[in-house]
Amino acid sequence: MMTSRLFGDVEDEEEEEEEEEERNNPTEVKMSQIVMPCHSNHRQELSVGQLLKWMDSTACLSAERHAGSPCVTASIDDIYFEHTISVGQVVNIRAKVNRAFNTSMEVGIQVSCEDLFSDRHWRVCHAYATFVTQRTSTGQKVTLKPIVPHTQKEQVEYSVAAERRRVRMVHDDIIKDLLSSGSIQQADSSAVSNKVAAEKTKVESVELVLPPHANHQVNTFGGQIMAWMVNVATIAASRLCQAHPTLRTIDMFTFRGPSQVGDRLLMKAIVNNAFKNSMEVGVRAEAYHEDGPNRHINSAFMTFEVLDDHGKPCTLPRIRPEPL
Repeated sequence: MMTSRLFGDVEDEEEEEEEEEERNNPTEVKMSQIVMPCHSNHRQELSVGQLLKWMDSTACLSAERHAGSPCVTASIDDIYFEHTISVGQVVNIRAKVNRAFNTSMEVGIQVSCEDLFSDRHWRVCHAYATFVTQRTSTGQKVTLKPIVPHTQKEQVEYSVAAERRRVRMVHDDIIKDLLSSGSIQQADSSAVSNKVAAEKTKVESVELVLPPHANHQVNTFGGQIMAWMVNVATIAASRLCQAHPTLRTIDMFTFRGPSQVGDRLLMKAIVNNAFKNSMEVGVRAEAYHEDGPNRHINSAFMTFEVLDDHGKPCTLPRIRPEPL
């Protein structure tokens, strides 16, 4: 699993920031946003969908700074959300290109939170996104110049980026293998009456792509698609637990094709399985235009928890996977 969890303590992160401030990385982009009520959920916490939009914007700006041309999101690796962010707090996002390949590049994204009243800072999540350059008006591919790492941390990220790229390329094959008939596990038939039918958690929602949902290249903004997918996944999870769930992890997002203004985006979500304290929700995004065929845009798997008043995960109902 290509987890994007951060390791180390806050002091280590502060030392890294001081080191990087001494030598400004030309691809680094920073964004700071104060969380307003319009960005929050029912718990007055920043919605993950909004956070994903900010992360995608920051990373795209970093990619385009290096490429010198328009770029689009190809994928985002697994994200583990360590903490939530409350209204009134500040989100600080830093993105920089770790390594450039021929026409794609890996961008590292760090998200931290700042409490303006206590001067506390803490990590929220870390992610790796892959961006690709768009062809020129004449159809030519844009070849990227290589990244030259300077600090030890940049050298490590540069080296490991090649291995992460290899894992991404076999990701789809791994999922297909898991979904093969030989890998299907039959559900436990005991206490069927106490289980919730998976079909009950199914959600379908359509969105019309309008100009505010598009990026500067008139394609649907990748962060917006991810936010819509989080929305339907949250509804599906809520139908199982009959409570407000907390999104804990997102497995790899892979954008399989573009959509444009005027497209209809159909989001589908269903709870795949529920465990003792967590559940996995599968989400699929399809685009279509008027009477045209549906195009598969994205798929993702998201893990949710339900927390009690003390922040501890609650026990969840079990799922009955019907139909097969």
